[in-house]
Amino acid sequence: MVEPVGTDVTIYEVGPRDGLQNEKGLVPVEAKAEFISRLLGAGLPIVEATSFVHPTWVPQLADAAELMNLLGEDGRHLPVLVPNERGLDRALELGLEHIAIFGSATETFAQRNLNRSLDEQFAMFEPTVVRAREAGMDVRAYVSMCWGDPWESAVPVDQVVSVGKRLYDLGASQLSLGDTIGVGTAGAVGTLLDAFNEAGLADDVLAVHFHDTYGQALANAYAAYQHGVRTFDASAGGLGGCPYAESATGNLATEDLVWMFRGLGVETGVDLGQLVETSLWMAEVLGKPSVSRVVQALG
Repeated sequence: MVEPVGTDVTIYEVGPRDGLQNEKGLVPVEAKAEFISRLLGAGLPIVEATSFVHPTWVPQLADAAELMNLLGEDGRHLPVLVPNERGLDRALELGLEHIAIFGSATETFAQRNLNRSLDEQFAMFEPTVVRAREAGMDVRAYVSMCWGDPWESAVPVDQVVSVGKRLYDLGASQLSLGDTIGVGTAGAVGTLLDAFNEAGLADDVLAVHFHDTYGQALANAYAAYQHGVRTFDASAGGLGGCPYAESATGNLATEDLVWMFRGLGVETGVDLGQLVETSLWMAEVLGKPSVSRVVQALG
């Protein structure tokens, strides 16, 4: 796990992967490379670049290998999502150092997103993680649908903890808890974090990944910070969304998160002005305005 120096929290930027993957119009690979370079230049310590998913699943990310080659040596140090061993093979061929796996806390989403049952997903991920660790790679694990599922409604806390701990115990250095459809609230965030702590996973190995469907993402991030979490996933300009909730407005905007931390006197290491400029630039590339309130205010 990357440990930024001189910061109080770590912002794990997911815009180039989680943000752009939902865009219907294909973004030129050169623009993606520039986006990543601009984000790094703004001081973001970790930028998740892409995913080595099959192009028929996510056409937007079909250029993953080309993108990583364009990024050159910088790209080797950036995390990428891999769905299985085939994705890992592609990451290994490029000499990458950090991968992430993406699991589900619910049966229905596991079937729909992974074509595996809740239990079968671990058999798919285990050899991927083992091989990655043997190759000296760092592995991050995501668990989705932590606070709610569009088919199964509320997800039992003990079920989320069980799945998350199993994913982490495969050999991950960090577990990111995802509010995939944005239904979480501050109280529920604290409840789940307490449960993970009781199960043996301390706040320092946990990250949070909030969507802003109901306008709760920033409040949830604050609740997680108060609890003791220090790694926060966010997307520049609030890029992204969730195909499982029609009203989803995307990921927590990185600018909004940085603005909140600035007000708390918490050091992020991010140049907010450069970040806003980057999101305005990407908004022009995409042909639509940023949903970030800070970008709207400062842009």
